[in-house]
Amino acid sequence: MRLDTTHLVLLAVAGLLGGIGITALGPGGVLPTIGLFLFTGLTPSGVAGTAIVTHVATGLLGTAAYARSGQLRAAGTRRCAAVLAGVAVVGTPLGVLCNTLVAGRGFGALLACAVAVTGILVWVRERRTPAASGAEVTRPDLPGAGLPLNRTVVIGVVVAFVAGLFGLGGPMLSVPLLVVAGLPVLASLAAAQAQSIVIASVGTVAYVAHGDVEWGPAALVGVPELAGVLIGWRIARALPARRLTFALVAFLLALAPFLALHS
Repeated sequence: MRLDTTHLVLLAVAGLLGGIGITALGPGGVLPTIGLFLFTGLTPSGVAGTAIVTHVATGLLGTAAYARSGQLRAAGTRRCAAVLAGVAVVGTPLGVLCNTLVAGRGFGALLACAVAVTGILVWVRERRTPAASGAEVTRPDLPGAGLPLNRTVVIGVVVAFVAGLFGLGGPMLSVPLLVVAGLPVLASLAAAQAQSIVIASVGTVAYVAHGDVEWGPAALVGVPELAGVLIGWRIARALPARRLTFALVAFLLALAPFLALHS
């Protein structure tokens, strides 16, 4: 695959911004998928397979970052992360299987729908959730009730299926859904990182088995994405990100029709 300099730069930027979004907001993992879809000419399975490979490393790094800052010490958050990761073993292969049945135009339309739904979910999350409290930031190990098991299982299966279908890490959908369901923002971000390790690992094995991973573009996107994960983690803990979040919502909602037309 040969890409010109402009497309190489755009893919690297998509990776960087995606990494920032993953740990600062949750719905950033869609940006590498969008970049690969728009700028590489890969098949739907090639886009998803190449994108999901990058999320193995970002999931590990994001989980380590939130473990270090204490969000994964709370029993409720750890329990939620474990359930999400467990059901991802089932949901992710189903998404990969469905990807193999989707043609190029259908993939673009479905991706546009996923982007629009994500933008709406993030907007709902911000409207319903106040900024992280001082206790959540300074005492992230405080006991938390977590979420009911049945609610967590449903969220986990849906997120894993969509992530497997599009090559996402998981936080794109799981963070807004977890927050709307009642989990604090930082706890949702932490649990989503842990789930993304399983989603990305299972998805990578499946897509590699089908020969649908382009390692060059994966590295081009993945390395800047790792840098973005660390930047986003610092943003999430240090800054009120509401303005950034609403800017992301506007970007996603404006991008969705373009993706549908591009398909």
